[in-house]
Amino acid sequence: MNIGPYRITALETGRFSLDGGAMFGIVPWMFWSRTNPPDERQRIQLAARSLLIRGEGRTILVDDGNGEKWSDKLKDIYRLDTSAGDLQHSLDAAGVRPEDVTDVVLTHLHFDHAGGSTVRRHGRLVPAFPNATFYVQRDHWEWSKQPTDRDRASFMPDDYLPLWEAGVLELVDGQRELFPGIEMLVCNGHTTAQQLPKISDGTTTMLFCCDLIPTASHVPFPYIMGYDLRPLVTLEEKKRILPRAHDEGWILFLQHDPNVHAITLRSSDKGYLVDRTLSIE
Repeated sequence: MNIGPYRITALETGRFSLDGGAMFGIVPWMFWSRTNPPDERQRIQLAARSLLIRGEGRTILVDDGNGEKWSDKLKDIYRLDTSAGDLQHSLDAAGVRPEDVTDVVLTHLHFDHAGGSTVRRHGRLVPAFPNATFYVQRDHWEWSKQPTDRDRASFMPDDYLPLWEAGVLELVDGQRELFPGIEMLVCNGHTTAQQLPKISDGTTTMLFCCDLIPTASHVPFPYIMGYDLRPLVTLEEKKRILPRAHDEGWILFLQHDPNVHAITLRSSDKGYLVDRTLSIE
C-alpha cells in the first residue's frame, strides 16, 4: 500500500513462540486460548513481522526480527521457525538487497525486534545492513546497558553493541518526526522508551504498534502482556492512543499476530474491537 510518497510492505521474518500466560498477563487462559491456542508447553505462536518503507530516496526497515545467531537450545525454547521464510527471503521477494537499506528503525532492543541487526562474518559480528543508519531512543539505549533482573533475558548485546562499535547507531531524543511524514511516538509501559513509527500523509495513517498491541487479541484495554515492566502505564497508553486511532481511522500494524497484518477499530459498549483486517503486501 502507499501512504503519501512511501510504499509500505509487510515483511515476514519467521515465527517464534512465547508463553501464552505471559503474553496475556492477568487475562485467564479460558479467554486467550480461544484465539491463541497454545502448544503442549503452553506457548503461543507469534510472528516477528517487520515493515519496509520505500520513498523519498530512502529504504527504511522497521525492526528486523529474531535474526540467526541462536543456539540449538534457545531455538527449542522459543520454537524458532523460518521454514516458511526469513527476513532475507522477504527482502529478496521485495527486490531489496541488504546494502540497499538506508535506515533501520529499532522500536526497542529486545531480541525479537533487533536480533537481525547483526550477522556473523569471518568470525566477528557486523551490521547486517552495511549502508544503514540504525535508530533507537536514547533513553532505551541507556536502559539496555543495565536492565533489571526481570527483563535482562530480553536483551542480547550481540544484537546491538556491534552497531555502536561500528558507529552506525543514532540515538533519538523523544517523540519527533524522524523522516518526512514518519513520526516516532514514545511509550514506556512495555519497556523504557519504546518508539512506535506513525506514518501519515494527512489522509491515511498507519501506526506500527510493536508491543503496545502485539496481536489483534490485545486490543481490549485489560489485555496487557505480563512482560510489560509497567502494565498500568501500558493501560494509560492504550487509553490515550486507541481512541485517537479509532476517531482518525488509523491502520494499526500488528507485529506479532501470526495471522493478521493490520487492523482498524470500531467502538462498542465493551470498548474498542477489531473492525477490519488488512493485508499489507
